[in-house]
Amino acid sequence: MSRKPKKISFPRDNQAHRSIIEWWYFNGHLRNKTGKHYSFMDCLFKIDPKRAKIPLVSKILLKERLITIPYIYFAHSVITDLTKQKNYKKIQYVSLVSHNSFRQPLLFINYADPTAISGYTNCEIVETSQFNFHLKSENLDLQLKSNKKPLLEGGHGYIKPCNRRYYYYSLTDLYAKGTVAVNKKIIEVEGRGWMDHQWANIAYNYSHMDKWSWFSLKLENGLDIMLFEYDDCLHKEYQADMINAGGRQEHFKKALLTPGKDIWHSKKTKAKYPLSWTIEIPNKKIRLNIHSLKLDQEMIFNTINYWEAPLTVRGTMSGKEVKGLGFIELVGYPSDYNFLILATKDINKKIQKELRKSRKKIFRKIKRKLPKITHLTKKEGLKWTSRLHRLE
Repeated sequence: MSRKPKKISFPRDNQAHRSIIEWWYFNGHLRNKTGKHYSFMDCLFKIDPKRAKIPLVSKILLKERLITIPYIYFAHSVITDLTKQKNYKKIQYVSLVSHNSFRQPLLFINYADPTAISGYTNCEIVETSQFNFHLKSENLDLQLKSNKKPLLEGGHGYIKPCNRRYYYYSLTDLYAKGTVAVNKKIIEVEGRGWMDHQWANIAYNYSHMDKWSWFSLKLENGLDIMLFEYDDCLHKEYQADMINAGGRQEHFKKALLTPGKDIWHSKKTKAKYPLSWTIEIPNKKIRLNIHSLKLDQEMIFNTINYWEAPLTVRGTMSGKEVKGLGFIELVGYPSDYNFLILATKDINKKIQKELRKSRKKIFRKIKRKLPKITHLTKKEGLKWTSRLHRLE
């Protein structure tokens, strides 16, 4: 007999739980003073390594007894410059969480990437007051203030798509202000954000992974919508939760998600991600057209590849035109790749990049010295010329 789910309570349930998997997820749209458009996603994951059954962890770290701690953490982040169509991804394969994390009355998480070679950043998810946060990672530093009470998915913050049982709530309307780091520049921004917190006792089968298509939508009329399709390869289930400008919540199990013809085909993983969708929620007479704002937003971690992208939305609600912005997450889409080979290639690219930086530094030093070298023999001159060509 399954236990009756606990009622979500705050601030207690902002904290960590004794679950197999848990995450604190943020996304949003931002603009600088001149109106340039940026988006962000930042997420910290927590897993029980013995029960989560992630291949790299189970086969290597646990087998060799390299992990003896009850939980491990990892973090993913991406800043997208939508004006220039460039993104800046950061993946912490392991995040080192400080000993004083989760020990404050309100949520307090301090973590860093222990594998960082050229210096690390203290990353933070800190609840400064109830439902207000300081979010800091390697490429963003934001203050987030909630304008609405939490949206409790399913009506109680407990859902069971395809009999997978989750606790789940969202803060759908966060005023965001702070900075993002783009191409080594610190840019002041402000905008709107979204926060999800989920935890569950689910051990995924990564050789036959469930699939979901998830949307967070913020319409200009003040309506915020969380919507997903969950596919366990046998059947599909839907969840649509919404909160309006006045804080009224509604929850539905009927929805229709239809992918469009625009497809992005990953060269790395061979996965195909739909870039456009049509969404219908019949009970609210909602029909929306969704379009991804960036072509390459694939994230790759271990044996998991997923799509995390900002989007635009236009459509109708009870016959009236609506529009807005949001985010899409696509997980479990069929792929064919070897993570270790990809990781090795990425590591080699990073090493070559560092070597090029070193060569450029040496090259600049030699060029500064050249004007001082006024008396060179022909042999010495050829030697210097050859050295410069090699560095270039």
